[in-house]
Amino acid sequence: MQAGQYILKFLGDFATILGEMAPYLLLGFFFAGLLYAFIPREKIDKYFNGSPFRSSVFSSLLGIPLPLCSCGVIPTGAALYKNGASKGGTVSFLISTPQTGVDSILATFSLMGLPFAIIRPIAALITGISGGLITSVITKNESVPQQTSDTVSKPKTLGQKIKDVFRYGFVEFIQDISKWLIIGLVLAAIISALIPNDFFELLNLSPILQMLLILAVSVPLYICATGSIPLAAILILKGVSPGAAFVLLMAGPATNVATITMIGKVLGKKSLFTYLGTIIIGALGSGLIIDYLLPVQWFTEITQQHLGHDHGTHLNWWQIASGVLLLGLMINGYIQRYRTPKKQSETQLKNNIMQLKTIKVEGMTCNHCKANVENNLQKLAFVENAVVNLAEKTVTLEGDNIDLDKVKETVESIGYKAV
Repeated sequence: MQAGQYILKFLGDFATILGEMAPYLLLGFFFAGLLYAFIPREKIDKYFNGSPFRSSVFSSLLGIPLPLCSCGVIPTGAALYKNGASKGGTVSFLISTPQTGVDSILATFSLMGLPFAIIRPIAALITGISGGLITSVITKNESVPQQTSDTVSKPKTLGQKIKDVFRYGFVEFIQDISKWLIIGLVLAAIISALIPNDFFELLNLSPILQMLLILAVSVPLYICATGSIPLAAILILKGVSPGAAFVLLMAGPATNVATITMIGKVLGKKSLFTYLGTIIIGALGSGLIIDYLLPVQWFTEITQQHLGHDHGTHLNWWQIASGVLLLGLMINGYIQRYRTPKKQSETQLKNNIMQLKTIKVEGMTCNHCKANVENNLQKLAFVENAVVNLAEKTVTLEGDNIDLDKVKETVESIGYKAV
């Protein structure tokens, strides 16, 4: 096959995978916006304490539908722990949340079928509860941070909430996952175009060995729950066992080097080992169940139906339109994220009797990081307002007698580094 043919095949495969996923992703983004706008943070916080079983169950159940990938869930979990959540409840949340999300469940159904879409949240729930219970037992004698005073968000009108649905679901959330989604789509299209369909079958690797190899790659690297879907689907098409593909879906979003470092720093080594052990054992156990106990047709027929024939020729008009809309929203997200924010006018600065200080904060990667840093800094008595600039990795503080040492301590207590 000539280079031009490979390029055309890559573009066709990319368009097909994007078209298959786009309608369900857009629906998932809408549900993500609904969750954000109509479930206040303070209503979630109260379920992270109580008995070990209660906190583990509620934390996992709350985490499964939330559209938080690893880069967003780790600082969110760290902030919850700093504000009084138990270690067990926090670890449950950290395990279950990045594996799924309402958007990734719908996208899994669109590309890989109902069995995968059902097993993903079940595995996330079981591993989340297990990790939380184990953490509660082995850390029961460890001290818990003193809870800081809560700031209850002001009630919003229905119009403001509807605006938040679309602002979060179709701007902020897309900003956070678009890079990893594009990476997943591009890698899947490259593998589809370059690797023969029977490649992994010719290698004749046992399913267990395939799972171990994928696990070795998945643990240190990062790909979000949604971005892992096209990659896993294409690997099945190329001969990888469904169980090994599921290991990628489970371990890829939940672990990476940055996550491991932050959990160890904030929650301690015992919680970190429980977190990693639960995910690894859960991923391998789920993969073995899929490969050895369940019918293989459940996990291969849908993928072959969508991706196993001539690409780009079977998309409906609404799939094409959804794909174009999704690409447009991703481009808009990048424009909005890196657009220079409007600066205060000189008159405002002259009339402002409060201090203004700007600090550099390393480790912020997404809008959830932004919200966590702003919310925790605004709980300090001397901070009137805190505004994060994600593009420049800075925080502008407004207040009276700003204590930079206390600011630094607060920032680093939720897993970031203040410069």
